[in-house]
Amino acid sequence: MPTEDKVAGCFRRLARSRFEPFDLLPRQSLVEKIIELVLFGPPEVPSHISAGLSDMADTIEETDTGKLKVVALGGGTGLANVIGGDSRNPDWPDDPFQGLKKVFPRTSSIVCVTDDGGSTGELLKDLPVIGLGDIRHVLLSSIQEGRLRNKYRLDKEEACSTVRILHGLFNYRFSERAGSPEELINLTGFSVDDLPGPIKKGLEELLARLFTDPRLRPLLARPHCLGNLLLTAAIYSGDYDGPEVGRGDLMDGLSRFAELIGAGPEAVYPCTLTPGHLKVLYANGVMVSGESKISSSHRKSPVDRVFVKFVEDPVIPEQVTRSVKEADIIVFAPGSLYSSITPILQIPGLVGLIRANQEALKILVANIWAQKGETDVALDNPRRRFYVSDLINAYHRNIPGGVEGLFEQVLLLGLQDIPGSILQNYAVEEKVPIYLDRSRVRQMGFAPIEARIFSESALKDGKMQHNPGSLARAIKTIQAIREHIPRGAKGDFPPYYETSHCLQEDTLTLDRKRVLFEEHLERWEFRDGLRGRLTDILWCHQDIRPEHLNLVDGLEVLKEKDWHRSQKWDNVMSFYGPEDKRIYIREDVPEDPNLFEFAFLVGLGQSLLGNYAAAKEMIDISQDGIKLGRAFKLHLRPENDRGCYFQPDELDQYLRLVRMCPAADNELLYTRLINGGEGFTPPGMMMGLIYAWYLDSSFSSNIDYKMAIMRLPVTDLISEHVKTFKRRQQTIRFFRKVVFGHDDPVYEAEPAAEKQAR
Repeated sequence: MPTEDKVAGCFRRLARSRFEPFDLLPRQSLVEKIIELVLFGPPEVPSHISAGLSDMADTIEETDTGKLKVVALGGGTGLANVIGGDSRNPDWPDDPFQGLKKVFPRTSSIVCVTDDGGSTGELLKDLPVIGLGDIRHVLLSSIQEGRLRNKYRLDKEEACSTVRILHGLFNYRFSERAGSPEELINLTGFSVDDLPGPIKKGLEELLARLFTDPRLRPLLARPHCLGNLLLTAAIYSGDYDGPEVGRGDLMDGLSRFAELIGAGPEAVYPCTLTPGHLKVLYANGVMVSGESKISSSHRKSPVDRVFVKFVEDPVIPEQVTRSVKEADIIVFAPGSLYSSITPILQIPGLVGLIRANQEALKILVANIWAQKGETDVALDNPRRRFYVSDLINAYHRNIPGGVEGLFEQVLLLGLQDIPGSILQNYAVEEKVPIYLDRSRVRQMGFAPIEARIFSESALKDGKMQHNPGSLARAIKTIQAIREHIPRGAKGDFPPYYETSHCLQEDTLTLDRKRVLFEEHLERWEFRDGLRGRLTDILWCHQDIRPEHLNLVDGLEVLKEKDWHRSQKWDNVMSFYGPEDKRIYIREDVPEDPNLFEFAFLVGLGQSLLGNYAAAKEMIDISQDGIKLGRAFKLHLRPENDRGCYFQPDELDQYLRLVRMCPAADNELLYTRLINGGEGFTPPGMMMGLIYAWYLDSSFSSNIDYKMAIMRLPVTDLISEHVKTFKRRQQTIRFFRKVVFGHDDPVYEAEPAAEKQAR
């Protein structure tokens, strides 16, 4: 008898009872009660009362899921944990064969490839490849016990031993260069001799390639995760010899590697084969590039939209297209809201494929925690905490056409089962859960499903995280009773965008951009030991353009006794000298890495003005013997003599934004009136300070103070408030569009509903 008929029979028998047996179970909705029943069994009541419940639980547990095709989308830790546990966890080898892959053996992962931090970032310095770190993470978690044992004729103990060795090799991180494959293996503390013969041979061939392939040898000089290097060697195993890996070679190499370690050739797919990099537009107008910068750039503004910049039109692998079309269940894994799921769904065509599969069960697994820099503030009200409805709204705003047709159920961990002491401990660490606003989620048309899907063992250690096994069984339960889950009322969404936020700005891969930076630095003159630090700073801030360095020929560290620059207007210990095109920094600054980074960025920002000023003067203004203030006069050099990064109209725009007034009869003269005791920041220093602040708002607290008005509600009761707000807004837009080149019209686009309303 089909599973659906058996489950329906259980419902009929339970419905004939004189009381409602489901009332004996905790939770609110029917589906939540049945998940509780499956995970923890019927309550302790007389058997004649609990028999129907036991029958229901047994029927669902015995449902055959071996043929169901599951597709899970995400990136990094969240997806890996759902698939088979967090394979970066030191304790993972103790229970490696759990999660979706155990309940649904035909599970495929579609992984985000915009990661650019850690070892993946080091790879991107040398090779024009997609981000491989999350793929490696999910790949290890995807190893299946049955596949591993059948392929290599292992018993359970041997299979567990194999996984333990692979776990050690994959996660080993080295910081010093090894002289040979054997030396590298010895550094890990694990032996490939204890692996099944074919795995040993395959890994040895990949290790040898790292030392013999001229494209891969430079990787050994950087700090890396060995698993990333093995995966890189696998995809660079083709016959070609260029730096760019072919699309077919990438998929073939990944498939062979997955098959080698027992994950299966269809276990893990990249969402696209085209290198792409994340861009986040904040509500205050600042654009931040690079996934690793989202949480580290210290923004205090909610995220508005997310974009992905590809070096060419992104390509969806044929395997991804096929797996989505054929999926019986589609799971959106928990993880970073803006850097895991959203970039995948920005790829043109992928959202349409998911919507077109109308037969599949589609589930969003909600995040547990609000994430700093991403979901710690809500877009519509930055002063309140982040709810599940905010999570859905954020997806809706950042997915072409919104979330309709992408998922129906929202599965989340029930916070009522978590001891208050643990939540309190997390609060001390500034980690706040994402709370369920059940009625609002139902109004949006989704079924919120709370369940005890947290790890009991982790909870004993004071940690909250999903239990892969419980989560997989909860999804199995939802699939079994899917027809009995009521849907919410349809639609009540904020505006969405009709088109993808995927764009192509230039053809510079990150490795090529690094080369351009290094070519600039090779021409510079500076003190020994600073080259590496400058390279790291330029790499960290992806928004810095190579042409920003065109007006700099060196960096000089001045002894304190030789520091003659006036600090009347600021205490910034760096400046740009337009005469010799050098950035000058006082000698005590390099001792503090953060202060050195700030000082360099200020000087680099100042250099964009070049040698624009012919003269600067401050004049006292008096009347009737009373000093009223001062006038700052800026005389510009002629256009052909100023060597400026900006065009004349752009320079004029900037000077007006910093409240310099052009003279009516002299296009080269700008003035600024200053009240008696009012402080003043000259245009050159202001350019440097805003430049540094734009890249990281922890720099230049005075500029952050000026920009804080962008976080306040605008009131027209005070006209000066509105004028100041607009000027700050225009200043940020100037830096985004003109200084940092984020001028694609898509950044200014309006949501579909807002356009229709006008």
